[in-house]
Amino acid sequence: MEALARMFGAKKGEPPTPQMAIQKLRETEEMLNKKSEFLEKKIDQENALIKKHGLKNKRGALNALKRKKRLEKQLQQIDGTLSTIEFQRESLENAQTNTEVLKNMSYAAKALKAAHANLDVDDVHDMMDDIEEQNVIAQEISDALSTPFGMNQELDDDELLAELEEMEQAELDEQLLDTNTPVNLELPTIPDVPNSTIKSKEKDDESDLRELAEWLN
Repeated sequence: MEALARMFGAKKGEPPTPQMAIQKLRETEEMLNKKSEFLEKKIDQENALIKKHGLKNKRGALNALKRKKRLEKQLQQIDGTLSTIEFQRESLENAQTNTEVLKNMSYAAKALKAAHANLDVDDVHDMMDDIEEQNVIAQEISDALSTPFGMNQELDDDELLAELEEMEQAELDEQLLDTNTPVNLELPTIPDVPNSTIKSKEKDDESDLRELAEWLN
């Protein structure tokens, strides 16, 4: 374990930090990728030799094929190692992210606790009650200042109507008692009805009576 810590650059007795481990893993990935590229070129060269020898030089072709198989096996091992390193690096990066998030959340929690250290819920409620009381007083003062002089008491509509009726009745009584006020006693004029219209109406009535008598018989 100590050898592993020294490999990642940590001091003796101290575990490597995630940043140091991630950096080392990236360097290892870069080295393996370069080696993988080198092996791929070597495999291409062996393929070319196999095609060149063919059936003309079976031994040369066979040796080239054996080297190619060994190179392909190394390349396969490197690919597996790269997958393992990539998975480990991603795990470390996620752990580092989670650590940073938790650190910041803890920092914010401490700041929130410090902000509430000098606050008390009862004091806040008392302060809000005082604010509400002062708002009510301010509204009453504003209403008092905005009311014109002589209008401090609200007038009742029923009282006003009663007073108006008394005034109208008094005016009527005054007109009746005033002898100088002529009283209009003229009757409406009845329009004259022509005699011809009356006679025609009487004839119609007699005709209706005769028709009714005949129907009854």
